[in-house]
Amino acid sequence: MARITGLARSTIYHGLCDVRDNVAVAPGRIRKPGGGRKTKTLEDPTLLRDLKALVAPMTRGDPMRPLLWTCRSLRNLVKELAKHGHTVCPTVAGNLLRGMGYSLQANSKTREGSNHIDRDAQFRYINDQAVDFLGADQPVISVDTKRKELVGNFKNHGREWRPKGEPELVNVHDFIDPKLGRAVPYGVYDIDANVGWVSVGTDHDTASFAVNAIRRWWSTMGRKRHAKAKRLMITADGGGSNGYRVRLWKVELQKLADELNFPITVCHFPPGTSKWNKIEHRLFSFITINWRGKPLRTYRTIVQLIAATTTEAGLKVRAELDEKKYPNGVKVSDAQLAAVNLTRHTFHGDWNYTIAPRRRTK
Repeated sequence: MARITGLARSTIYHGLCDVRDNVAVAPGRIRKPGGGRKTKTLEDPTLLRDLKALVAPMTRGDPMRPLLWTCRSLRNLVKELAKHGHTVCPTVAGNLLRGMGYSLQANSKTREGSNHIDRDAQFRYINDQAVDFLGADQPVISVDTKRKELVGNFKNHGREWRPKGEPELVNVHDFIDPKLGRAVPYGVYDIDANVGWVSVGTDHDTASFAVNAIRRWWSTMGRKRHAKAKRLMITADGGGSNGYRVRLWKVELQKLADELNFPITVCHFPPGTSKWNKIEHRLFSFITINWRGKPLRTYRTIVQLIAATTTEAGLKVRAELDEKKYPNGVKVSDAQLAAVNLTRHTFHGDWNYTIAPRRRTK
């Protein structure tokens, strides 16, 4: 009966005793009026008020609140309530919190910092440029560096199906392996074709590395898919190795434009809006899902896991290792920057510009 009804055994025993002793029960009731244990809130009228005061969001700004600098677990709340004269167990405290609309919640990444006054206008401008390029059958790519990954026998977040009791055994501590270092995946996502390219670097994440990844994408995938291309559009974050303030980024793009012999238009996302870049949620997110729970023990493992990433929408990815050296701290002189054939757009020329190939001297 306990399994069928979900009632406690003690409750069923009490009911059996009532039946055996012919205890009179009013029709439609299972116990006498007013029977049963009183709720804590009836026994202790100030309990809810004091509990809410301990967990209210406003406590974060008051240095005198008792739980400001401690974990607000149920056990800590119970201890603090005891100091106020309330006797309650963690289970009851949890039920009271849920009754007040509280629940366990993790931090949510939604705050992007202060909004630039032209943020929305820049989004519209990027969209208009992309529509213009795609309408003319010209390639539009989204580029960015994925999070650097430790290479070695380290834990990788996520779970996968394995025989019970046989998890992957990895290192206890995530100390970088000096022989393997970190992998630097730089991605290129072809927005119209829904295909991706990832160069997995073994050195520094510099502008030279970023542009070389675009160069390898073009020679391996882009040239064949966009044989009639006369221009290229790149959407990129405002910072990092492809930031709008990085001089080396523009110098390296000039070299690429000279090689391709057609102009390259670059549109940067406003500061603090990198998650809006399409490569983040159309390529990188699926790579993370594909290798969840798998230790990234070697560079070859990383390359193969990236290349095996697919989606029901038809995403295909190609990845290769880039073992070239890209030194940090390369200085670009004013003369080198002035030699870049760069035309700033009328709207926010610092974020939107076109680099045309330089005329070749005979």
